[in-house]
Amino acid sequence: MALLNKQNLPFIGSSYNFVGAHHGDTGVSMFLVEAEPGRGAPLHQHPYDEIALIQEGHSRLVLGDEIQDAGPGDIVVIKAGTPHGFINAGDTVLKQIDIHVNPVFEQENLEPTASSLKANLPNPKPQPK
Repeated sequence: MALLNKQNLPFIGSSYNFVGAHHGDTGVSMFLVEAEPGRGAPLHQHPYDEIALIQEGHSRLVLGDEIQDAGPGDIVVIKAGTPHGFINAGDTVLKQIDIHVNPVFEQENLEPTASSLKANLPNPKPQPK
């Protein structure tokens, strides 16, 4: 058993990062998101399922071609290979937990689509080739 405090995890971008492979070879990884208004994740996809649990604030998500708004208590299931991303569309800090059903993060950023542009998702950073 391990007891961790999020403050001891790496904080990258807008989230504390729990990488399961670094903590007893645990089979999941998590982003503990604390995003300021206008911050979020660009359109991307993973080769595994992801579950987002909205705790506080207002998350605007793109799931494939759909735009969905989610708030406290909402659970979003994102199947492997689904293009998705989110932005804090509220005026307070967005707190959500993004559970990745994989011991490490694997993310492929995608080119913006009409839906991601309409939702105002952040632009992706170029990925190394």
